[in-house]
Amino acid sequence: MKPVPPDILEFIEGHQAFYVVGHKEPDGDCIGSQLALASFLRRIGKDAALLSAGPFTRTEILSFEHRFSATAPAERAYERAAAIILDCSSRERIGSIAESLPAVPTAFIDHHASGSASGQAVYIDDRAPAVTLMVLALIEAMGQVPTKEEAEYLFFGLATDTGYFRHLDDASAETFAAASRLVAAGASPKRAFAQMYGGKSLFSRRLMGEILTRTEPYFEDRLLVSYVTLDDQQRYGLASRDSDMLYQLLLSVAGCEAAVIIRQESETDCTVGLRAREQVDVGKIAAAFGGGGHRLAAGLSIRGRIDEVRELLLGAFAPAFAALEE
Repeated sequence: MKPVPPDILEFIEGHQAFYVVGHKEPDGDCIGSQLALASFLRRIGKDAALLSAGPFTRTEILSFEHRFSATAPAERAYERAAAIILDCSSRERIGSIAESLPAVPTAFIDHHASGSASGQAVYIDDRAPAVTLMVLALIEAMGQVPTKEEAEYLFFGLATDTGYFRHLDDASAETFAAASRLVAAGASPKRAFAQMYGGKSLFSRRLMGEILTRTEPYFEDRLLVSYVTLDDQQRYGLASRDSDMLYQLLLSVAGCEAAVIIRQESETDCTVGLRAREQVDVGKIAAAFGGGGHRLAAGLSIRGRIDEVRELLLGAFAPAFAALEE
């Protein structure tokens, strides 16, 4: 990982209150980094408002929803206010929060290579496996160690963004050393695992079976595609949201290099989750449709029905699989 830029530390020292903002449709890394950073800022005598446009559709983060506001408090409520945007590199990704966020000095902390961060301070490290590790590095660069609660948030975000460490390779010693420091500070790997994978309804397991049954192979079984309909969401509610375990099952199929789940969100719009094993860069494919993410995990929103979106995605994946044959 890169060293923490001095301008981020100066940015924090130079302001008294912060809007701590994450991207829309937050995940565990986004929420964990926001919660830990806000806690740290308050601990060093700053004010912090946690902001998220939501929706909190992932079951593992639902318990945190009440901690966040969808509207920024008035700037006059704060003196020397600033904003720190986490886990994305543009105001466009923060959703409706942008409408109420005052025009204050802004810093970005992100580990995605995509985006066009432009602010008073920018901390971008696409080698970091999670923004929560960047927040840990920031806390340590300011001569502090995380509290037990902060360590729990940071470990949870790291675990969710790495698929509970499945996506890490033999160049990950630094990441495991950081995880060890979080455990030493009080984080529990067992509790993080239970929060990620426990508490699921029986309906969610049944729906997972339906999604697996619908899965179709393409490109000689190297791409597996399935979908969730509006009717599914009416029947199952939040239980129909994508599960990391579902992607695990699809990617464990022999010969599979990438998996896609298309979700019909409304009559006219879909969201898409993309995952890959190693050889396909799904982050680039998502970016081509205005989405984003990492090389092995990404997502996007797109207008259309499931069948239409599937055809567009197959066209986008075709060059990637053709390149594997060269």
